[in-house]
Amino acid sequence: MTGTLATPISARLRSGEALADRILRVDHGGEHGAVNIYRAQALICAWRAPDMVAELHEFQIHEMGHREVFAAELLRRGVRQGLGYVLLGCGGFLLGLVTGLLGRAAIAATTHAVERVVLRHLSAQLDYLRDRDEAAYRAVKSILSDEQSHHDRAAVLVRRGTFWPRLVEPVVAAATEAVIWIGMHR
Repeated sequence: MTGTLATPISARLRSGEALADRILRVDHGGEHGAVNIYRAQALICAWRAPDMVAELHEFQIHEMGHREVFAAELLRRGVRQGLGYVLLGCGGFLLGLVTGLLGRAAIAATTHAVERVVLRHLSAQLDYLRDRDEAAYRAVKSILSDEQSHHDRAAVLVRRGTFWPRLVEPVVAAATEAVIWIGMHR
């Protein structure tokens, strides 16, 4: 996915703030949101689709690891999270509850849509960071294969759905784009 800038990176930075620091903050918040999406979906699936719980927990564990990668790099840099981190966690949990209640196809569509957007942004981030910030580049690069795997595994299930994927995917993709944009421009 790297090689060409898939999504231009722009941000409204605070005085003295590095773009790499903002990227890491947004990615860290996004991983927190993802952890909570999977947490809520697994909670609902324990009741509605028990056979999905193991995969959702697997994805949640991946996202928790990603969140820790970014947390460690932010700590090393002395960069703190703000209210956006908490809001992303709450929003992710709410999205997970709703899509969990809608069922398998909505769950898969959510993962597919989020990861499609995230992969495009990660590609652009890697292109930007490659020769500018080695530590941030390594942090972003370290999560890429898990995110691609989540995307690809969800794509198989999305193809089986008819109604929910057509409705959920564009809404979740647009919301994910909006959250990233807000995080980069607040």
